[in-house]
Parts: sequence; C-alpha cells; structure tokens
Amino acid sequence: MSGEPGKDLVWHRAASIDELPEGRVKTVFLDHEGKVTQVCLTHFRGEFGALDNACPHQGGPLGEGSIENGCLRCPWHGWDFDPLTGKPPGGYDDGVATYPVEVSKDGVYVALEVSAPLEETVTDVMARTMVSWGITHVFGMVGHSNLGLADAIKRRCDAGELEYIGVRHEGAAAFAASAFGKLTGEPAACLTIAGPGATNLLTGLWDAKVDRAPVLALTGQVNQQVFGPGAFQELPLKEAFGAVASFSHLCLPGSKHAELMGLAIKNAIVNRDVAHLIFPDDVQMIAAKDGAEAGSPAGRVASPLIEPSRESLDAALSILRGAKRPVIIVGHGARFEMEAVLALAAELRCPALTTFKAKGLIADHPRHTLGCGVLGRSGTPIASWFMNESDALLVFGASFSNHTGITPKKPTVQVDFDRMQLGRFHAIDAPVWGEIGRTAHLLLEALRGSHSSVDHTDEIAERWTLWRLEKASRLGDDRGNGVSSIAVFEAMNRAVPDDAIIAVDVGNNTYSFGRYFEASGRQSVLMSGYLGSIGFGYPAAMGAWAATRVKGVRGERFRGRPVVCVTGDGGFGQYAWEVNTAVRSGMNITHVLLNNNELGKISKEQRAGSWEVWQTALTNPDIAGYVTSCGGLGIRVDRAEELDAAIAEALAFDGPATVEVMTDAELI
Repeated sequence: MSGEPGKDLVWHRAASIDELPEGRVKTVFLDHEGKVTQVCLTHFRGEFGALDNACPHQGGPLGEGSIENGCLRCPWHGWDFDPLTGKPPGGYDDGVATYPVEVSKDGVYVALEVSAPLEETVTDVMARTMVSWGITHVFGMVGHSNLGLADAIKRRCDAGELEYIGVRHEGAAAFAASAFGKLTGEPAACLTIAGPGATNLLTGLWDAKVDRAPVLALTGQVNQQVFGPGAFQELPLKEAFGAVASFSHLCLPGSKHAELMGLAIKNAIVNRDVAHLIFPDDVQMIAAKDGAEAGSPAGRVASPLIEPSRESLDAALSILRGAKRPVIIVGHGARFEMEAVLALAAELRCPALTTFKAKGLIADHPRHTLGCGVLGRSGTPIASWFMNESDALLVFGASFSNHTGITPKKPTVQVDFDRMQLGRFHAIDAPVWGEIGRTAHLLLEALRGSHSSVDHTDEIAERWTLWRLEKASRLGDDRGNGVSSIAVFEAMNRAVPDDAIIAVDVGNNTYSFGRYFEASGRQSVLMSGYLGSIGFGYPAAMGAWAATRVKGVRGERFRGRPVVCVTGDGGFGQYAWEVNTAVRSGMNITHVLLNNNELGKISKEQRAGSWEVWQTALTNPDIAGYVTSCGGLGIRVDRAEELDAAIAEALAFDGPATVEVMTDAELI
C-alpha cells in the first residue's frame, strides 16, 4: 500500500468489503498511535471514501449522516459534501479533509499520517503547575467543553502525579473536594463542563466557602468566538461564581498560564476559600511557548505561624490567671494544633469541650480525663453544664455559631488566625489574633504554675457517669417501629476503629451522632457545618477516601485510615448513584444508613412549630439490595441485636459497604 509522496502513513483496516453497502456511510474508530481517531467511511458509486468525521461547521458526526442525491449530508445541520472528495457543492471552500483509501481482498484500508511529536499546550503547563503546587486529586466529569484540559490532566494521571475520580454528578465532585480540603487543609480540584456542569458545582463550593475549606474549581466554557450572543451552554461563569469564589478568572490566549494557575491555588490555600478558573474550549489546546515552565509555590507563600501582639496576649492572661473554673472550647479551626491546646488544658486541669464541627478533636472521657464532648444542639449535657458553671471561656478556632450556643455572658478569650472571626457576633473581652498552636504554646508558658484554676477531673468523671446512666436508660426504649438511634451509635462506639475518618450528613441522624457517638480523639469527623447541606455525607466520604491515598510525607496523616459514613435515607438519596463511583474506584467506605422513610428532622420541626406534618414521608427502594446490585455490599438490619455483626461485616468488606438500619423516627 502506498500513500502521498513525502508523507509517513500508517494503514489501518477499517472494514470488510461487504460491511458497508453501496450508498451508505458509517463511523469507524481507528486505534492510531495510542488514541482513537474517528473516520467517516463512505461507499458511493462502487468506490470507498474516508473523510474526517467532524463537520467543519459545528463538528457534527458525518458518519451518522446519509447520502442523498449524490451528496453526504451532515446529520446536524444538513450541509452537503461529496462522499468521496469531501468538497461541498457550489464552489464553497469549507470542505472536509479526506484520508487515502485502498481496497484489498481482506478489507478496506485507511491511511493516517504519523503524528508530529506531541506539542505541549497551555493547559499542559497549567496541569504541571497544579502538581507543583501540591494538587493530588481531581474529582469531576469529562465533557465536550473541557476535553483539552481533561487531556492535560490525563497526562499527569498517566505519569502518576494526579489521581482523577470520575463522578456521576458534578455536585458530588464539589462536595468531595470540599471534604478533602476540610480534612487535609489542602485543596483538591473539581472539573466540569460549561453551563449546567459548572452550576451543579455551586452547592458543594458554598459548603467549602462557609466552612473555610480550600478548593480549586476548573470549568470549561464555550469558544471565545461565540461569547456574548448566548451560545449553547454559555453562561456568564465569572459572574455566576463571583460570590462563592474569592478568585475567579478567565484563561485567555494571552494569559500567563502557569502564573494564573499558581495564583488560583495560592488563593485557595492562603484564604482557605474557593478559587475558580474558566477555560474556553478553543484556548485549552493553544500551544505553549517554547520552554514554558510550570509554576511553583517556592518563595510565594509565607509561613502562617504568626504570633499575637503582646497587648492582646496580656489581656487574655489577665482573664485566665484569675479564673477558678475556666473552660476551653475548641472549634474546627484548631484541628491541626491540638497538641498545644491539650497541653494547655492539662495545665489548667479544666474541661475541654468542642463545637460539633470539631467533634473528635478531643477524646471523650475516660480516654481523655478532661474531655466533655460536644457543646450545643448536637451535644451532651456535660459540655453545657461546664460552660454554664464556668467563670471564663478560652475559645480556639470556633465560629460562635448559634447552633453551638457559646454564651456571651462569661469573660471570653477568643483565639483565631482570621481577624474577621474575632468578635464576629458579639464583643469579646480578649480577642487574640494569632496562629492557634503558637498562641496556645505562649499561653501555656505564661500560665504554667501561675493560675487559679481548680482541678475539674473528678467533677468531669461524675458528669459522665450521670450521662451514661441516662444513655443506658434510653437504650431500653423500643416502640416496635424500628431500631433507636442510640442503639446504632452505641454499636458504632464498639465497632468503629479509633483512627477512622467519619463523614456525616445532616438531619436527626447527625444530631444523634453528635450526642451519642463517643470519640477516640484520633478520629476525624467531616460535616457540612455552616451550610448544613443534605447530601454531603456520601460524597464527603469519597473525598476522605481520596485523602487516604495521598503519596509521600504529606499523606502520612491519613494513609490507610478507614473511612466511615453516616447518613439518613433522605441525605443518601441525593447522591445515591455515587455508589457506582465508589465501586468503580475500589473505595473502602463503610456506610451506616439510618432509614426511617422520612425527612425526620423536618417532621420534628413542623411539630415544634405546631404545624401539621406534611410532605416529609419518603418512598425508598431496597437500599441494601441496590448497593449490592452496584457491586458493593448491602446489609439490612431490622433489630438492634443485628447491629454488631452487620457493622463488623461491612468494615471487613473490601469495597463500599452499606448497613441499612431500619430506624424509628421518634427514637433519636
């Protein structure tokens, strides 16, 4: 076989001779140089032709067209081409490229040119910059307006530098990235197309923003040439993301592409916020300049270890030295600095409470003799008791949410890295701006042996005894309508590993988790805190699982840790199809689902407001059976005595497993 002189060709068998009847066309897929090339194969007047499968106008698949009146007609907009030469009638110059064709006894052969060496694109440079800045995971959906960017990300995945997790709904990608950021303090990326793919990210990105989690959002966009008139799936994405992203910019041909990506990631990390980049379809494949280098964080990010001013530190010490019954309250913002905080608590021998978002940062008694559980609506009476009996509050990294209920009636020291968080809802006696670990260390050094705090250890133990007696009495409740929530979480107390990462959803199941599950102090709990978004739990577990796969020194905190998820049936229903994502990726997620066939929290709120319970009943499939049908393990539990064996089996399963517990909506 021969082709045009001077060109290196590779011949591919496209079809057998009798495979394509006279007067017909079809798309053939040729494996050329490790990629699939689509060719429109035609049979007209006894000859075979091979054309580029994409119509030059809108990219319509010519192989899905037909031959009418001697012309190949595009199936999308009806434009005609010669079936053999690709030329349009009427002398127009917008024809279709053709490929050499030869017919032999064993079939029809099409020749494709040997490609020139792969040319690096601007998105290749940007993907290399992502790796250099420490991005390890991308969650998303590949589609028609992000294919160039996706190809650049694929090359980094092929090199073992990124891991891509393809989801079934873009909202799950954003929630997974948000959870990854909450857990690690470092950003993951989420990738979507233009239009609806981009807008589907918004709920998960708002979750990240209000909980101060770093996330990098990458969205496709229509070609630059059709900006403005309202092309298919064109939306003003910069404006749409303007409120949720602290950094949102368009990637243009003249952009400094490595710098643009670096600035986006820097904003996500430094501001603990959402950063967003928009990639027009035609920009994604622009050739990079010769020698274009990836961006690097070297010399671009300062140490966050800022110390408080002497004045603010002295104001805090003045309150704390004279306090006989101080209480330490720990928020989610202190999650990476607990060693210093707990050392200070040990010196003061004072109760240590957490907000709900910070559940698990301090072990519950007796694993930690000063641990008093969660404060607020999702908490224990122990924590509330000690706050009310205190004479001073020392608050680290908490947002003072109304759900937490930190009283404004006590002398308060508040420590936070973000000045805007200090005194956010009411005036604070001693607002202290500083890095939490460093500030806790300075307070410890100044207070060591020089304070009035009494030893609260015995009183804390007494309060835990009272609470556990109350829990034991509730365990006996059984109305014959399903398992009680307390029974579920008592079983989890026995079974869940001490180092588990636990993602929870919203609803009564989550309130019960905060109240009844007793933390080891080594577990990490993830939730949709300020947004309180239903559906967070399962995608968050996917994000947590990804964090357990981070390589190198950065992954040591999470590598190999088990991932547990707690949801209700309402929350799981939002992203139930992501079980298929978990199966496909081999995610070891143990999911405990409290199924009461109801939006139970909403029913409770309706009753509390003297409204009639309305539109909160749910109709569910066999959820355990569904999970099994996807390739995971589903176990249904109808009685409390079945819980221990079911949870143990799910934890031992190599892959995603769901324990569907049929629960009583009233026993929460």
